[in-house]
Amino acid sequence: MTFKLLTHDAWGVVNAGAFDTLEEAREAFRSICADPWYRSDGTVKGVELVQCDPTNQQQRLDWFSFG
Repeated sequence: MTFKLLTHDAWGVVNAGAFDTLEEAREAFRSICADPWYRSDGTVKGVELVQCDPTNQQQRLDWFSFG
């Protein structure tokens, strides 16, 4: 399994990072959620932590809204 961070903004969904472990992905997720730039930018609506299986099927594990 791999894990991705996806940001949702005015232009769509952007892959903000891929990680081999859930621990690394959660640490990066918390970092983005607390980042002042993301909080004040206004165009970034949220960040999503997803788990990807070998066929690239994605399942949301966590979501944070900047709205």
